[in-house]
Amino acid sequence: MATGLGLLRLSPDTFWSMTPREFERAASTLPFRASIPPGRDALLEMMKTYPDRAPEEQQHG
Repeated sequence: MATGLGLLRLSPDTFWSMTPREFERAASTLPFRASIPPGRDALLEMMKTYPDRAPEEQQHG
């Protein structure tokens, strides 16, 4: 539903009247990134670049 109503901006009537094949074809036009998770080296680099802050350091509000 998020893809159809949000990303494709289909009206509810159009979304619910589509066949699965029609919806798949419409959704296949969206530019998705590959869903391959980062490797260990990339993850470690991200952890260095964007370290977690201790709870007392986080800003609330």
